Amino acid sequence: MNDTKKYELTIIVPVYNEEDNLERVETVMKSFLPEALVKSCVLFVNDGSKDKSLDKIKDICRRNSDFYFISSSANHGLSTALKGGIDTAESRLVGYIDSDLQTNPQDFNLLLPYANQYQLISGIRAHRKDSSFKRLQSKIANGFRRAMTGDTATDTGCPLKVMWTTYAQRIPFFDGMHRFLPALMMLENGQFKELPVRHYPRTAGVSKYNLWNRLKGPFIDCFAYRWMKKRYIQYRISENNFTQI
Repeated sequence: MNDTKKYELTIIVPVYNEEDNLERVETVMKSFLPEALVKSCVLFVNDGSKDKSLDKIKDICRRNSDFYFISSSANHGLSTALKGGIDTAESRLVGYIDSDLQTNPQDFNLLLPYANQYQLISGIRAHRKDSSFKRLQSKIANGFRRAMTGDTATDTGCPLKVMWTTYAQRIPFFDGMHRFLPALMMLENGQFKELPVRHYPRTAGVSKYNLWNRLKGPFIDCFAYRWMKKRYIQYRISENNFTQI
């Protein structure tokens, strides 16, 4: 039985070699869940970690009834981990936060009031605590993406989001999709909203991004998105004569 169906919101936490962060994730998320505006659970997605992350995740889930996990034996990247969590969730809404906790789960309560009107609600990292060089990389990547996709989003890299599960499960899957969620929602005629959220410096572990994968990936993926947009198939079945059980 997939217990996520008992909740209104499943918060997906992708994990890759984050053993030093997971105790803090447990503490912070355990504190947030009773204060969430809707009944919520946590879904860890272990993306082939090579350290002790999976063992720690299992211990956390044994200690906490509202914590669950899925795990891959190999590392596939953030987009695949996020999509795996989306496809697993059976709650009405799915959320996303990074395991480095550079955003605050309490800020989900800033996004959730808009979840009946918008299919995607995303944070904007206010007063970013990253280096000037890292902020410049993001500014270049976001500017190029907006020019290529027309999605008008200002901070697609913010790791704090809430989505309608039905829409999130329909959007096309490709490596790098996490950078294009507003544009992909537009393909499904979904609407998105951005709101300022808090941002913090990383306190443990190591970032998985550098100049090469922060700029090269989005650059190539923009052309892939434009190609897909022109050929995107969308349909809805309005009637059938199958027997209802």
